[in-house]
Amino acid sequence: MSNRLINETSPYLQQHAYNPVDWYPWGEEALSKARAENKLILVSIGYSACHWCHVMEHESFEDDSVAAIMNDHYICIKVDREERPDVDQIYMHAVQLMTGQGGWPLNCICLPDQRPIYGGTYFRKDDWKNVLAQLADFWKEKPQEAIGYAERLTEGVQQVEKLNLSTEHIEYAQQDLQDIFRPWKRTFDFEEGGYKRAPKFPLPNNWQFMLRYGHLMNDVSAKEITHFTLNKLAYGGIYDQIGGGFARYSVDAEWHVPHFEKMLYDNAQLVSLYAEAYQSEPQVLYRQVVYETLDWVEREMLSEKGGFYSALDADSEGVEGKFYTFTLAELETILDPEEGAVFNSFYSITPDGNWEEEHTNILKRSVDMHDLAEKLALSTDAAEALLSTAKSKVFAYRSKRIRPGLDDKIIAGWNGMMLRGYVDAYKAFTDERFLRIAIRNADFILDNLVDQGGVMRRIDKREGANGAPLSAFLDDYSFVIDGFIALYEATFDERWLNEARQLCEYVIKNFFDPGTGLFFYTSQTDKELIARKHEIMDNVIPSSNSSMALNLFKLGHLFQEEMYLSQSAEMLRTVFPSIKTYGSAYSNWGILLMNVVFGVYEIAITGSESERLRRELENNFIPNKILLGGSSGTLPLLQDKFVGETKIFVCKNRTCRLPVTTVSEALGQLT
Repeated sequence: MSNRLINETSPYLQQHAYNPVDWYPWGEEALSKARAENKLILVSIGYSACHWCHVMEHESFEDDSVAAIMNDHYICIKVDREERPDVDQIYMHAVQLMTGQGGWPLNCICLPDQRPIYGGTYFRKDDWKNVLAQLADFWKEKPQEAIGYAERLTEGVQQVEKLNLSTEHIEYAQQDLQDIFRPWKRTFDFEEGGYKRAPKFPLPNNWQFMLRYGHLMNDVSAKEITHFTLNKLAYGGIYDQIGGGFARYSVDAEWHVPHFEKMLYDNAQLVSLYAEAYQSEPQVLYRQVVYETLDWVEREMLSEKGGFYSALDADSEGVEGKFYTFTLAELETILDPEEGAVFNSFYSITPDGNWEEEHTNILKRSVDMHDLAEKLALSTDAAEALLSTAKSKVFAYRSKRIRPGLDDKIIAGWNGMMLRGYVDAYKAFTDERFLRIAIRNADFILDNLVDQGGVMRRIDKREGANGAPLSAFLDDYSFVIDGFIALYEATFDERWLNEARQLCEYVIKNFFDPGTGLFFYTSQTDKELIARKHEIMDNVIPSSNSSMALNLFKLGHLFQEEMYLSQSAEMLRTVFPSIKTYGSAYSNWGILLMNVVFGVYEIAITGSESERLRRELENNFIPNKILLGGSSGTLPLLQDKFVGETKIFVCKNRTCRLPVTTVSEALGQLT
C-alpha cells in the first residue's frame, strides 16, 4: 500500500511512498490534523542523494514495528530539503541548538503548532524506537513542561544569525582584510590542502576569496594554498577521474574517500573556481577539470529543454560508490598489460584495494606522469597516450553498469549557479559550446521558472502539497540574478541585465527587512512558519544575503543606481563585525569587502571589435572588474562612448581614463 507521498513529484518523497509509515508531505492537511488531534509532529528531512537517509529509511521507516509507533503517536511529515529549504533551515537550527551539530537525515519532534522540542540526525532502529516512545509519554504526561521547552527553543531558533541594522560609518581598509585572513590562515592544511580537519568539503567560495585575496593583496601564502588545494582536489578520489565532476565531500583528510553523491551546486561553483584559477595561473590540469566536469554535466545532468538536474545518488545497486570503484582483477579484464601498467600506477590501484571495501579501489592520482613514464621506461607522450586509451576503455566499461539514481528536480538557484559556471568557463576558454548551453539555460529559466512581473518558482513543474507552485526563495533569486549579470558581461546583450534588474526589484519589494537592512530568506507572500529567517553565513553555498549584496553592488555600478549601492553598503556594514570572527563562514562577504577596499574597474569596450577585445582581456586575471560594452548599448556609462572605432574605456570611481585601442594599453591603466 502506498501512502500520501505517492502523489508527490519529488524523487526523495517518492522513495518513501511505499513505507508503512503514514507519511504526509509538508502542508496544511498534516498541520491541521496535528492541531485537531493534539498530536506531536515528526518532521523528517532529507534529500535523494543522501546515503544515510537511505540507510535510516531501510532500517526504520520500512520496518512495521517502527512505523506502528510513528503512526500511533505522531503526525509524520517527510520533507525534501531541496524543495523546502525554509523548513529545513528552521529545524536544522533547532537541532544544532540542541545537539551542537546537524546534518541529514534530520529528524525533529515538534508540538502540534510546529515548535520543536527534540531532534537529531541519523538514529539506529532501537534508539529511534526508544526516542519515539519516550517523547510520546513526555507529551502525554508533562505537556506544560514540553510547551515551556518548545518556547525557549523556538526563541533560540528565532535569534540565530539575527543582526541589528548598523548605521555606523565605516572606512574599510586593507588592514581589515588582513585581520580576516590572519586567523583564517592558521586553519590551512599545507600537507593535503583545504583545512586541517576531516571530513573535508571543497567550499569553493572560500578558495575564490583566497584566489582574489592573494592577487589583490599580493599575498604569496594565499595564492599557494589555493593552487595547492585545487591540485589536491583534482588529484583526489573526491574527483571522478574517469567521468568528471566532484563528489560532495571526502570522509578523510586526504580527499581520498568521497561521499559519492554528486551535487549540481558543488560542481557549478567548482567549475567557476577552476576557470578563474586558470585565468590566474593557466595550468593544463585546471582546463582538464573544467572540460571533464562540464562534459559530465552535459552528458548526465542536462535536460532536453536546457535545465540542469539536481544530483546523482551515492549508491547504486544498494552499495555506496559501486558505480565508481574497481578491483584490480576487473581492470585486468578491460586493459591490456601495457595500458594497465600505466593506468594502475597512475590511479593508485592495488590488489588489496585502497579503501575499506576489500579489493576495491577508488581512483586517485598519486604520481607525476613524467616520473611514472621514466619509471616504466616510456616517453611522457607514450605514457599519456596509453593512459588516454585506458581511460576511454574504463569509461566505456563503467557506462554499462547500473547507474546511481538521478534526482531530476530542476531548481532555480542551482541552475543560476551552473549558468554562471558555464559563463565563467566560456570567459576562460572561449569555447562557443559553453556559451550556447549557458544561453539555452538562461532562456529555460525565463520560460519555465519566471512569471511576468519577476515572480519565480523554485522548481520546474513541481507543485507543493496544495497543488500550487513551490515559491522561490532568496537564494533562487540571488543566484539567477548573478547568472544573468555574468551572461551580460560575456555577451554584452542588455536583455540579461534587464532581466536581472527586474528580479532584483521583486526581491527588494518582497524580501527586504527594514529592521536589519538585510533580506529575509522567504517572501512576504509565503505562508508563515514559526520563524522568518535571514540567511547570512556562507557555507558550501554562499549565503543568499551575501550573494544579493554582491548583485546590488554590480547592478548599482552598471545602472549607476544609488539605491542599489547604498543597500549593498548597508548590508556589508551590518555584517562586517561578524566577518573577522570566522572568515571561512563569511567568504562571500569578504569578496564584497575586497571590491569596496580596492574599488572596481568598470571596463567598457565599444565598437565592432568589442567581442575580440573582450576575449583578449579575459586572458588576464582581474578579479575586481565589471565589463560592459558592445556595438551599441543604453547603460549610463556607455553614453557618448560609441565613437566609430573600437575603444576600451577604463573607469573607476566614476572617472574614466582616456580611451585606448589595445588590451595591453588598457591593462597599463589598471593602477
